[in-house]
Amino acid sequence: MRVLLVEDEPDLGAAIKRVLNQNKYVVDWVLDGTEAWNFLNDQATQYTLAIFDWLLPGLSGLELLHRLRSQHSPLPVLMLTAKDQMEDKVAGLDAGADDYLVKPFGMAELLARLRALQRRSPQLQPQQLTVGNLTLDYSTRTVCFQNPLAEQQVILLTTKEFQLLEYFMKHPNQVVTSDQIRNQLWEVSAEPISNVVAAQVRLLRRKLASSNRLDLIETLHGIGYRFNPTHESK
Repeated sequence: MRVLLVEDEPDLGAAIKRVLNQNKYVVDWVLDGTEAWNFLNDQATQYTLAIFDWLLPGLSGLELLHRLRSQHSPLPVLMLTAKDQMEDKVAGLDAGADDYLVKPFGMAELLARLRALQRRSPQLQPQQLTVGNLTLDYSTRTVCFQNPLAEQQVILLTTKEFQLLEYFMKHPNQVVTSDQIRNQLWEVSAEPISNVVAAQVRLLRRKLASSNRLDLIETLHGIGYRFNPTHESK
């Protein structure tokens, strides 16, 4: 789950980002509305939720919403603001906000509102994702598959392994580059490490190999990877 956080108060932004990271969200945090619009227009990164502060340098949160909805984007947006008058809430909702949170607020309430947005948009957080005979379970962070004897085997994954396998399963039989994977699964502000994708693929392969699923991820040298859900290990 990738979130764009637009908050110009450094302490609050850092606190929100820390809590979201602890709850397994990938977060890109920016302090300026104009920079946020550039992030939203970056075709290499797809966000599933956004959190906009109302008052921002550059474009305001309200202007961001107007631009976003004028492009018919369905991206769920939670607005943060110190404005607590009814007419302000109406203006934000009419501009296209999906929910509204007045400062100061508790982090538990923020997380609850994000979960509510996900429930209202079930395509953001399905309970399971099935490709071939593999099934990712979002509640247990596991992958389950049936072996040739129709026996179910379950593998527990780390957060990043889960995100990587989810990305592959959403792009079956497609060639994806390391840059595409890095752009989607790591925060923009993350320290660039040249072999981070290859290292994570190796870890995932090791998990899959323990259940004879090694050949699912094909390496295309100099190009990237391809996920072949129908392949079996020899």
